[in-house]
Amino acid sequence: MFPLLSKEISSFLSSLIGYIVIIVFLAINSLFLWVFDTDFNVINSGYASIDGLFLIAPFVFLFLIPAITMRLFADEKKSGTIELLLTKPISDLQIVLAKYFAGFILVVFSLLPTLLYFGSVYFLGFPKGNIDVGAAWGSYIGLLLLGAAFVSIGLFCSSLTDKQVLAFVLSVFLCGFMYIGFEFIYSLSVFGKVDLLIQSIGINAHYISLSRGVIDTRDVIYFLSIIILFILFSKVSLEKRKW
Repeated sequence: MFPLLSKEISSFLSSLIGYIVIIVFLAINSLFLWVFDTDFNVINSGYASIDGLFLIAPFVFLFLIPAITMRLFADEKKSGTIELLLTKPISDLQIVLAKYFAGFILVVFSLLPTLLYFGSVYFLGFPKGNIDVGAAWGSYIGLLLLGAAFVSIGLFCSSLTDKQVLAFVLSVFLCGFMYIGFEFIYSLSVFGKVDLLIQSIGINAHYISLSRGVIDTRDVIYFLSIIILFILFSKVSLEKRKW
């Protein structure tokens, strides 16, 4: 498993896609937080807060993470190397996990430089340190779990097809629906007493809960459940080739 994980990470870092994903993620967030005159602009807001990052980043992830994951299985299938991979002395679950962690590690790499935003606001605030540290770290944990969930969904979509573009489109749609689709259904207020249940199925409700700085085990269990579920879906999809 670890040789495959190392190979996948090396593949990302030896190609332009890994660097493009990180640069685009940082560029979009930096422009909205420090340059564009918007409600997310840290300087214009007058408050020592980087809440804008945690509002913008999920929507950037909706497109960048599918761009990372679309090739994980689709490229293997198109090139025919998936058959060779399946003959290796490694289980299907280990193959799925290796590719999953490779995608997740790249997401972590893209988030690490944003700690500079937190440091800048922390030290430049008046007085120094005038920032809600608990809420910021809670939001970072929420963003990591959100990214991890998106990677698992994108991995599953990539396992369904040998076309990277189709895997990308499917992943964007499914990630978007899981993130805000249930919020839209909830807003219709047509299901009466089960409205809150429908809202709780979506990712956004749990992401917002973590962003308040309170790490609720129910939210963590929710994200882990989504991740495990789609990893198992990917494993089943991979095993279908043997049927």
